[in-house]
Amino acid sequence: MDYRTDLAMERTVYPGGLGAGVAVQTQQEGDAEITWVRIHSAEAAKRLGKAEGTYWTMTHPELPRLSPEERMEVAKQVAQVLRIMLPPQGDVLVLGLGNRHMTADALGDRVVSGILVTRHMQDMKGPDSLLRSVCAMSPGVLGITGVETAELALGLVERLKPAAVLVVDALAAMETSHIGTTIQLTDTGIRPGSGVGNHRAGITADTLHVPVIAMGIPMVVYASTIVRDALKNIIASERDDEAAHEMAESLTSQAQTDLVVTPRNIDELVAGLADMLALAVNSALQTAYSIDELSHYLH
Repeated sequence: MDYRTDLAMERTVYPGGLGAGVAVQTQQEGDAEITWVRIHSAEAAKRLGKAEGTYWTMTHPELPRLSPEERMEVAKQVAQVLRIMLPPQGDVLVLGLGNRHMTADALGDRVVSGILVTRHMQDMKGPDSLLRSVCAMSPGVLGITGVETAELALGLVERLKPAAVLVVDALAAMETSHIGTTIQLTDTGIRPGSGVGNHRAGITADTLHVPVIAMGIPMVVYASTIVRDALKNIIASERDDEAAHEMAESLTSQAQTDLVVTPRNIDELVAGLADMLALAVNSALQTAYSIDELSHYLH
């Protein structure tokens, strides 16, 4: 079966996921589970359908329902990992991918709207300024602009010459429990639409010639995934877990068409999580200011 997901940690728990060239480390931090996946061979990358590199994932089952104060703590953790992945100095270009007219795909655009952009202030800042130079853009999608996002990204990079690019996008998951509850960061860049089988040109270090960090949260899941999970639970009452999994996979793989499903409270979900990710990005980039100061400044 084709395991269509943007989450590397999901792919490692399915057949063929582990083995040579893959290292997985998981730890519990309060209510959150932190997973590091490192893919360090071409064979493992092909087997998992994920690029070589590092993937950091935080799964918090209560993330959509956390208070603003609790989400700020999550933002601090995300910011810490972003600082590790991003170069310590130089301009950073933030790209918010997706279709702003479709709420489930609008996460990147919503995050960009909350980014503290400072590149245009270079002439006013002076040599002792504490602000890092940041620019941000939402390039839209091919169906609206007629231009591949990767083409627009390359043009921006060639003109602006940033030290790194940070890409934010809504992701697709295999497990319904990961919708709105899981944050993934990776230093491998991104291939827009890969999680839902709509492959576009990649936005990676190979195509842009600068480091590319990708960040996202799953907002959709395949309908067949929901059916598969339900069948597996039913079958498991009479068979062992492995046999139940194989039978459920076989039954759902026979479907000729598929639907993509998103939560009914998607508007509220995207708005709240986008604010949290924007705060994390601002904190990671503007290290001279506390996350509380950045939060007050932007709100």
